[in-house]
Amino acid sequence: MSSEQRMNIYEVDPQAYQPMFAMEKYIHAGGLGEDLLALVKIRASQLNGCAYCLDMHGREARNAGVDDRRLDVLAGWREAAGLYSDREQAAIALTESMTLISDGGVSDAVWARVNQAFTQAETAALIMAICAINVWNRMAVTTHQALPEVSAAV
Repeated sequence: MSSEQRMNIYEVDPQAYQPMFAMEKYIHAGGLGEDLLALVKIRASQLNGCAYCLDMHGREARNAGVDDRRLDVLAGWREAAGLYSDREQAAIALTESMTLISDGGVSDAVWARVNQAFTQAETAALIMAICAINVWNRMAVTTHQALPEVSAAV
């Protein structure tokens, strides 16, 4: 598989991103917290194999105070549930169910867990956050979006 970027959507048509930027504004105003949003974005990006988003949201997670250990084991969160709050576990479970929607949809058990951890307004924001990261992942993977250059002083 070629890793050369196929297209830069923003350069081709900056207006194409405007609906996504509006959605991001809504999501970040939803009161979920940047740390929880980062976990959701990373988990969906792991499932979708999106290197660009994993790179970006890993940095965002660290800036939001998410501990490296929690990021390192996120793909196996069920085996390390003690590292994640009930709220985070509910959000991660919903992220997996929605991202892999064709594998049986969102179960009643996952939905009940979300309803126990979030208000209806927070659930709406969470659903939109999961939808948004899946759209971003699909754009980045489809176009082979290039990772940003990293300075030599890493």
